Amino acid sequence: MTSNLVPSAYRGVSVAHVGRPGDLRRLFVGREAYRRTRFLVVRDDQGGTALLRVEKESDEPLFSPIASVEVIAPPGECAYVVAPEADTAVPSTLARIALSLAPGVRAVVVEGRYGHVSFIVDPDPLLLAVQEIVPPQPPKLVDQVRRVLDVAEDLPPIVPVADTVTFQQLASQAPASRYLLPCGGSGVSVAGVPTLYLDQRPPFQQWTLLGCARSREIHDWFYGERPATVEICPRLRTRDPGVATLTKCCMLEDRIEHADGAVVVPWGATLGQVRQALEVVARRWEPSWRPV
Repeated sequence: MTSNLVPSAYRGVSVAHVGRPGDLRRLFVGREAYRRTRFLVVRDDQGGTALLRVEKESDEPLFSPIASVEVIAPPGECAYVVAPEADTAVPSTLARIALSLAPGVRAVVVEGRYGHVSFIVDPDPLLLAVQEIVPPQPPKLVDQVRRVLDVAEDLPPIVPVADTVTFQQLASQAPASRYLLPCGGSGVSVAGVPTLYLDQRPPFQQWTLLGCARSREIHDWFYGERPATVEICPRLRTRDPGVATLTKCCMLEDRIEHADGAVVVPWGATLGQVRQALEVVARRWEPSWRPV
């Protein structure tokens, strides 16, 4: 069975109730089923849940007898989770709920928003490392990825994992009497020492820039020299080439790139650009995934 098995549409999932657990094939072969029904979630009075795939004699009439039954997951391998805020049409949401609310269970049926029911079998979502610098909190790119995945019905199950570093941690690499940061908009400061902001163009002082290639260019434009710098660009951080990674770089202005084992978006990426980046991630890391 393929991992991350989810239905292509939850309208193909029906729920049936039985009194006692029994031979599920014998119970359902010959029963009529709606023409759209492809999967049955079977719940019994003992609290068990099973998941079946059904084939009907025909998909043409409104109802048709069930011709065959495949037991995808019997009651011992299936959990039923009620998550009222979950959009059960979204594979990443199903995977997240399965891992958090029914860990170790092979098949997880989710009753979510609007009372819609869907499922995921053998959940094994792609873990996506999202490299960011904080503050702000939540990390902007991580938050954008989560927001896009919350509505991405056509992407494989992906769970973002924040890979962050703080300005304070970066400053500790090069202790200085004062620091210059690229922008004062986020209100970031380094504890214990004066913090100035390049976008405010303060009078030149001996400082250490917590910045990147673009910041150094701007500094050179303003002051005619390159300062001592601690590099902050997430794109330049070390990464595991075997791990799917999304990062960002301010040297990109209107495009995304796939290079050095990572997908890279502009520093001020829009949700649309983040969506494009996740499509690249899916093609690179989960090219064969399809709903059933």
